[in-house]
Amino acid sequence: MYINFWYPIATSDKVTNTEPLEVQIMGLNYVAFRDTKGTAHVLANTCVHRGGALGKGKVNGDCVACPYHGWEFAGDGKCTLIPTQPEDQKVPARGKVDCYPTEERYGIVFAFLGDLPEEERPPIFEITEYGTEGWRANEVVVFEVNAYYQRSVENGLDGAHNQFVHPLQGAPSIIESLRKKPITVDDVPPWGSEFYCAVSDSTSEETKAIGAGEGNTWAGSAHHGPNTLITRIYFTNEKAFRQYFFEAPLDDSHTRIFFVNMRSFMMEPENDQKLIDINLRIAQEDIDILEALDPVCTPEDISKEMLTEVDKPIYRYRDYLKEWDDKGWRIDWQEFIAKRGNVAMTVACPARRTEKNWILDTVPLVAAK
Repeated sequence: MYINFWYPIATSDKVTNTEPLEVQIMGLNYVAFRDTKGTAHVLANTCVHRGGALGKGKVNGDCVACPYHGWEFAGDGKCTLIPTQPEDQKVPARGKVDCYPTEERYGIVFAFLGDLPEEERPPIFEITEYGTEGWRANEVVVFEVNAYYQRSVENGLDGAHNQFVHPLQGAPSIIESLRKKPITVDDVPPWGSEFYCAVSDSTSEETKAIGAGEGNTWAGSAHHGPNTLITRIYFTNEKAFRQYFFEAPLDDSHTRIFFVNMRSFMMEPENDQKLIDINLRIAQEDIDILEALDPVCTPEDISKEMLTEVDKPIYRYRDYLKEWDDKGWRIDWQEFIAKRGNVAMTVACPARRTEKNWILDTVPLVAAK
């Protein structure tokens, strides 16, 4: 799992000014809330007084209040009120928790969990067709998988599984195409890669079942960063699905997925739920496979799997992961597990680059190379 990327926290409607929302990502807890202007904030969840969980407290105006002793923290992470302290006394500078940059896109609140300055941060993936004429988006669908997020992303980059895992859902079959022409993986620098394949003509009847009609179908997948998966299916030049999984690793064996589905046909609102149901049934077929994989986490030693030519997109994804390993962005999960319960930890926020005197420890990272 990696710091210095954007992670989906919650759908926009779940982050409110009436009560805080506690969420877990990468084994760490965070609190999300809105101030009186409606701006979303995400902070480390641990009160620096005596370890209270801010997400179990309440929102007071522009602050979140700890349920243990009432300490209040503003959206910038600074403590603004210690109830037992005299009114004319300033809150000590150490009274602060990490605060993380936030953005709202596609009905989702994202937080940048890392310490990079703004000009160096990887962007949230841009859905260029979102909100444009000729495309319709479903409401964001959120679901959880008892599997490691890298397994989920690699499943989406695996074109060879469709015919076997999704035989009844009109899923594109690319086996014949793969036999005739090897996959070519193209980089989408500096944060990802993609590939496309022609789909076998034998699937034309299946594609008609979802209203796509006949045509030369192309399908492909991409990743952006470690945790965004993009799937594109072109039934014709005019009829396409573009699907986006923004993935939040809860820990090393659980993942929360925020699913945005775009379509350029079947535009009537009455088709929304029908297509959501179809896509969730297909997703469940993947989930059934993912939750039974052994080992749960992607093997660090590539020799522990027999990858083949068709697995090139997975190779390339892992190459990118290695680049982020070398930058020192990967959480040292074993050290984290050893410390958890004895030390309060969080991901370092950008303010740590300019401010000192922090109480919470930062999550251990694998050393950069």
